[in-house]
Amino acid sequence: MVSDGDGEEHGAGAAFTEEGLQPVLHEACETAELNPARAELLRLGSNAVYRLATSPTIVRIAPDPTALAETERSVAVARWLKTVDFPATRVLTGVEQPLVVRGLVVTFWESVQDREEYATVVELADLLRRFHRLEPPESPPLPPFDPVAKLSASLEALTAVSADDRSFLNERAAQLAKDYDRVTFALPSGLIHGDANIGNVLRHRDGHAVLIDLDGLALGPREWDLILTATYYDRYGWHTRSDYAGFAHRYGFDVINWPGYETVADLRELMMVAWMGHQAGTSERRAAEFARRLRSLRTGEGRDSWGAF
Repeated sequence: MVSDGDGEEHGAGAAFTEEGLQPVLHEACETAELNPARAELLRLGSNAVYRLATSPTIVRIAPDPTALAETERSVAVARWLKTVDFPATRVLTGVEQPLVVRGLVVTFWESVQDREEYATVVELADLLRRFHRLEPPESPPLPPFDPVAKLSASLEALTAVSADDRSFLNERAAQLAKDYDRVTFALPSGLIHGDANIGNVLRHRDGHAVLIDLDGLALGPREWDLILTATYYDRYGWHTRSDYAGFAHRYGFDVINWPGYETVADLRELMMVAWMGHQAGTSERRAAEFARRLRSLRTGEGRDSWGAF
């Protein structure tokens, strides 16, 4: 299962399509002295992710130069996590990065597996419990978490909606911003991943679980890192009852029973809908999924028919 992200607006560099990215991939690999022959495209969403066939390397391409500062921070964070021996994705050593190639931002990472395999939600809980105990790094400094601002920017950049749908989404976002401001969090604030879900925890080839996708690390409420696993079970049926029970038990907190759950879940859900709106122009399947999710928001029904991306 590929995780639902938060939405990115593609820039004016190379076309962010499989065909348009080929020269970017080849030029970046040439600069890094890597061979892109038979590279496998693992996903094409908010980022393009390739696995090289000629070396255990992942090449990640972000959509435009505005991602440069965030990508520089994620590279620095990965290096910091290595110093504290936390099981997370590692940047490839011996390569200067990130690179900007034809207007897109490219990074190189150690490949943790030979074929894509996700870990379990219980292992995700173990990783998050350990991750949340880390003291934030002094360098790079991490930003304060602001999901309302992130949602606002995503909705503003959303073009594949009618005026009526845009008005509905903006009104819902405005109400949720007010509701979120009144939430009282139960867990201490600190280091968070920002997009913690089963799609961002891979099974290493030696068997242990590894946390990936470090772009959203920030300082904020720990409940945010628990909300996706909860809604994947509670709203969409993507996890079983026993999966979620194991997750809550191993982490030591059941976010569904927390009074702020519905508000934070609603806000995260709206971000998922906006993300799918950014993907709607890439395929008929994603366009249909966006329409389905938007209809669910309007009616309050049909969440159990959402597809996982």
